[in-house]
Amino acid sequence: MPNHKSSFILKCSNISFSFSSGKALFSGLNLSLPHGAFALVKGPSGTGKSTLLRLCNRLEEPRQGDILFDGNSVRSYAPALLRREMAYVQQSPVVLDASVRDNLLLPFGFRQNKDLTPPTDEALHAALQRFVPDTSLRENALNLSGGQRQRLCLLRALLLKPRLLLLDEPTSALDPENRAMVEEVVENLNREQGISVLFVSHQDYVPHNVRSLLTIRIDAGRAEVLTEAAKEPGKTGDVQWT
Repeated sequence: MPNHKSSFILKCSNISFSFSSGKALFSGLNLSLPHGAFALVKGPSGTGKSTLLRLCNRLEEPRQGDILFDGNSVRSYAPALLRREMAYVQQSPVVLDASVRDNLLLPFGFRQNKDLTPPTDEALHAALQRFVPDTSLRENALNLSGGQRQRLCLLRALLLKPRLLLLDEPTSALDPENRAMVEEVVENLNREQGISVLFVSHQDYVPHNVRSLLTIRIDAGRAEVLTEAAKEPGKTGDVQWT
């Protein structure tokens, strides 16, 4: 079993956040997410679902309160290291005008990741066959479909071996077939590898093959658990959203 420092992979304590315009978005938000949970985050547009993810990996900073990642304040992490452990995948996939291989290896070229060993071409090929089986390492990433690009970006994030995935509507622009493929990949990662997931979605999506499922609604600066169900005995800890 992993040696966790805390019972929770993520814990937000008394988080308040306001935009530069002065509009308050969160006031005293509290959140505790156990290791291995799959949290589906829903709510009306503009209520802060995306902002919550950006606060978690310090793309935004709260006005008050603290966020703990496995027991340590996110402020204690160098941002680059935090974003390796807590991978953020946004709605619109970003790829370079370069080969699939070069796009996958992009994070390993960053100065802050110089301590990481890039995967071999053999390992990249094996991973690609699981995530984007209908392409090759040599193909230009710009020639891929939207669904293929999204799966490529997800794979690129996973090569850094994160413990938490922050997924900001990753399937909203995809057709039903590609949407189902991305959802299946994410569910498998949670079930098989125990990667915790915060998945923002406006779709009528209900994960079926995950370790423990939470459905949360964010509205009026608060978060409410709508459903909580353990898919495997002993996998769900205490969960609190207020």
